[in-house]
Amino acid sequence: MADTKKEQEREELHRAIWAIADELRGAVDGWDFKNYVLGTMFYRYISENLTNYVNQSEKKSGNTGFDYATLSDEEAQEAKDTLVEEKGFFITPSELFCNVRKRASADDNLNETLERVFKHIEESAKGSQSESDFAGLFDDFDVNSNKLGSTVAKRNDKLVKLLNGVAEMNLGDVKNHDIDAFGDAYEYLMTMYASNAGKSGGEFFTPADVSELLTRLGTVGKTEINKVYDPACGSGSLLLKAEKVLGRDKIKNGFFGQEINITTYNLCRINMFLHDVGFEKFDIACDDTLISPQHWDDEPFELIVSNPPYSIKWAGDENPLLINDPRFSPAGVLAPKSKADMAFIMHSLAWLAPNGTAAIVCFPGIMYRGGAEQKIRKYLVDNNFIDCIIQLPSNLFFGTSIATCIMVMKRGKNDNKTLFIDATNECIKVTNNNKLTQENIKKIVETFANRIDIPHFAKLVPYEEIAKNDYNLSVSTYVEAEDTREIINITKLNAEIKEIVAREQVLREEIDKIIADIEGEKINE
Repeated sequence: MADTKKEQEREELHRAIWAIADELRGAVDGWDFKNYVLGTMFYRYISENLTNYVNQSEKKSGNTGFDYATLSDEEAQEAKDTLVEEKGFFITPSELFCNVRKRASADDNLNETLERVFKHIEESAKGSQSESDFAGLFDDFDVNSNKLGSTVAKRNDKLVKLLNGVAEMNLGDVKNHDIDAFGDAYEYLMTMYASNAGKSGGEFFTPADVSELLTRLGTVGKTEINKVYDPACGSGSLLLKAEKVLGRDKIKNGFFGQEINITTYNLCRINMFLHDVGFEKFDIACDDTLISPQHWDDEPFELIVSNPPYSIKWAGDENPLLINDPRFSPAGVLAPKSKADMAFIMHSLAWLAPNGTAAIVCFPGIMYRGGAEQKIRKYLVDNNFIDCIIQLPSNLFFGTSIATCIMVMKRGKNDNKTLFIDATNECIKVTNNNKLTQENIKKIVETFANRIDIPHFAKLVPYEEIAKNDYNLSVSTYVEAEDTREIINITKLNAEIKEIVAREQVLREEIDKIIADIEGEKINE
């Protein structure tokens, strides 16, 4: 019953998001629109989160009728330092979402009001432990953008609709994180835009089913983990899936990620807050992971999950420092300049804890191409780091139909074999994309955990066989595809052919006879 109620609330929420999309359609497009809605949701979330936090504290002290939203800004200032220390930020009552929204339709300078509020929220964290988590968070929420409207009045009209739309979303009580409504709405928005935005969206978003598979593979046999890390974290969906799979507070020392794109980096930090991850429990950095990794002081990580960009260019051997970088030097060769895929693999391996697991989505080419990539595969296989390779179905990701693979790496393996799983048919078709069902995920994860041969599905291959195959790691090299062609009975087929030939001879004779008759008639004429 609870699940049905949750599902109804979720559908209601999705309808509300579509309603805002309809309201603003034409004015703000795709990914830009997403930034506005997420920014507004985030503003509402932290406003309610802070209000709730202060109210609960006052109620515990016996002040039952207290409501932070009705307090004067002067009175609230007294608690500012404490709140920044405990929550990471501060908002005066007059600048809370509910109060700004109340005045919005009568505020001719709403764009300036919102700009000021966002600036104050970011400034409140300055000099505190949470400063890096709040800096520049609202940069993509441009209240003066022509995309919102050609005049201030038109822009403000859109902003009022945006505030009202987000205010009317049924996001439940902030204390109740069962539905995870804010987080769910975030994921829905990302999916909605990734599916419509083609590659520009897909490169920032890993669908929930693939995220879950990666996380389940990485946490087999574990009930909690120390730290989770994603070197190309995008909007953070993979990082947060670990908590969803293992349960709340089962990631003991937090979430770590790095993202090169500043817009996506901001979305990732917003996502952390919307999933109620405290500012002290996440560390997301914005920089190039391969050239300038930001978490040297935090590695190694017990769980690494990632869907790095496929075959992007990087400095490679043009940068003389990289071959001596402790992440890349063990292989003795760098990933090609035109294809950084193996650099992400080496980086992840370098930062993997001895008891950890890395599950990484890979472009299939890196499993069989020659040159530097083959040398890196040789290093990985010779040192027994590759635990499993899984061939996924095509069309799982937004913006690409490629059938990707998953590489699972471990530092502390119990055998020197690699498991190959052919999961190309483990999916169902949903509109234009394929999707992994819970049954598909379960089958893949159980096969991975059991490490046994299953005809046409999984094969545990010894080191020697992989070496003999020139370190080719393509699943099709080891798992024989089921022959679905019809079995032909040769004896029966020969008998049928003999019969056809005999019938053909009879027909030929009859035709010759008819022709002879016609010819005879012509002569008689």
